[in-house]
Amino acid sequence: MKLGLLAGSIALILTLQGCSKPEVTAVQENSTANAAAAEQGETQTAEQRYLALVDAYFKDYLKLEPIYATFVGVNDYNADFGGDLTEDYLKARHDLNTRYLEQVRAINPKQLPADLQLSYDLFVYDRDMALVDETYPSRFMPISQFYSTVITMVQLGSGESAQPFNSVQDYRNWEQRVDGFIKWVSLAENRMDEGIESKVVLPRVLVERIIPQLDAMLTTDVTQSIFYSPILHFPESFSEQDKAELTARYQAMITERILPALTSLRDYFKQTYLPKSRATDGWSGLPNGKAWYQHLANFHTTTTMSVDEIHQIGLTEVARILSEMDKVRAQVGFKGDLKAFFAALSSEPQYFYDDRQGLIDGYMVLKDKINKVLPNYFNVMPKADYVVKPVESFREQSAAGASYEAPAVDGSRPGVFYINTYNLKAQPKWGMTTLSLHEAAPGHHFQIAIKQELTGVPEFQRFSGYTAFEEGWALYAEYLGVEMGLFTDPYQYFGKLSDEMLRAMRLVVDTGLHAKGWSREQAIQYMKDNSPMAESDIVAEVERYMAIPGQALSYKVGQLKIIALRARAEKALGDKFDLKAFHDQILTSGSLPMAVMEQKIDRWIAAKQV
Repeated sequence: MKLGLLAGSIALILTLQGCSKPEVTAVQENSTANAAAAEQGETQTAEQRYLALVDAYFKDYLKLEPIYATFVGVNDYNADFGGDLTEDYLKARHDLNTRYLEQVRAINPKQLPADLQLSYDLFVYDRDMALVDETYPSRFMPISQFYSTVITMVQLGSGESAQPFNSVQDYRNWEQRVDGFIKWVSLAENRMDEGIESKVVLPRVLVERIIPQLDAMLTTDVTQSIFYSPILHFPESFSEQDKAELTARYQAMITERILPALTSLRDYFKQTYLPKSRATDGWSGLPNGKAWYQHLANFHTTTTMSVDEIHQIGLTEVARILSEMDKVRAQVGFKGDLKAFFAALSSEPQYFYDDRQGLIDGYMVLKDKINKVLPNYFNVMPKADYVVKPVESFREQSAAGASYEAPAVDGSRPGVFYINTYNLKAQPKWGMTTLSLHEAAPGHHFQIAIKQELTGVPEFQRFSGYTAFEEGWALYAEYLGVEMGLFTDPYQYFGKLSDEMLRAMRLVVDTGLHAKGWSREQAIQYMKDNSPMAESDIVAEVERYMAIPGQALSYKVGQLKIIALRARAEKALGDKFDLKAFHDQILTSGSLPMAVMEQKIDRWIAAKQV
């Protein structure tokens, strides 16, 4: 993931939303003491030194990334914005990673217990990757149509995300955070000017997508601004005087600060940036773009696979899945060829809802159906529930078809399974089972909520995220749905194949765009030729790959690794293999890079063979 939000930290865990969490705050309070104790060196065990070190790191990181802190439920910095585009921030981030990398390498991992050896490997991997990542000029492209600090701030300011609005102080905290955001907008324009000079700019079509997003945030009626939403939902405990004062302050904040800043940003994109945007669509059109893209592919897949190897895997998978799709076409007795079958499934009215609420209600019915069989496949399940909601109107035209937002860390808010209801023709009924398995249970909701609820692991580990692991697990959840008996209807099974085809095509199209010189139009046509997806979905997908290169590779790569590890365990353990126990191993250490996950499963297999 994860990726553009606040120097990439929120992007990796975009779905992690939260309010206060007592145990996280307690870790913060203890980390200073732990760090001081760590200086005693030889008087402590390696385990004590390691835990003190990573707790101190987590505290320092939260201070550096205050919005990230809000997302993981630490409210100490809710009034701070941070400054991920400033020179001071860039230096502080570099110093943080180099300092802690040097310190952790002074600890011998062989002296740690097995679970902390895993954690150690995670920590070193993160620091190494962060130091490589900073060598590329992502700061010159701080905004895209898919991920951006602007979108994050809109979501936070709506009152329906991680930013708390439970007290008068909470409302004042947001006002102060907005001050930092206003400065950030100005600095973003300066950084994009530097990008223009360095020829590190967005493709023209992506700029054309950003402008209407900003237009949608501008309104002459303050009360219609999404930033006004917290005023419409005051806590009952507020006095009339509090309400009156906050209403006046928020009206002034929106009128005098937010709207002028967003208007300036919109005008900058229209008048300055759009004429300087590039005609090329892939990362290879940037200076040093091929090397940068290879890094991003490695970063998101947590592998060292070459982009050529990934491209070839994609071509092989597309051919296999097309063959499976044709078997379904024959099974249901469709008389035309596969392309005609795609066309029918993508257009005939019986395959779609005719109202938005009906689509949402359909997913709630599916939720109950899936929940009934989950205990047969999992020992560990999340305490938190999830709800189904439509994507907000301001971003529905360019948002993905579905997404997941994690529950509050303190349990005060459930997870959210977002469905984009903007184009009902892009939400076929035959795709619903697969989408629910992927985004909700046992996909993202299980993996991310369980990770947040872990105890006995360092806090950085609870809140770190690797796209290959998290998206690989979600795609594995679709695969598991066959065993769970959820695809007895051939049309729903076709929906599974269709979604799997999307992930396979991503391997081809993402690498094609960024490493092989494909155009946006070529990528769109490839996806039209090999799937029944709605054209609006295909366009949004391709433009997403253009905005966040490499991220889309992680789904299929991660899934294939999990399936391979399961097959390895089944072969090695025979009758001793327990699927529930295997799932426990995957889900109960947090999000892991592929190599680290493989080491964990191999140790589990060895222990079970004794």
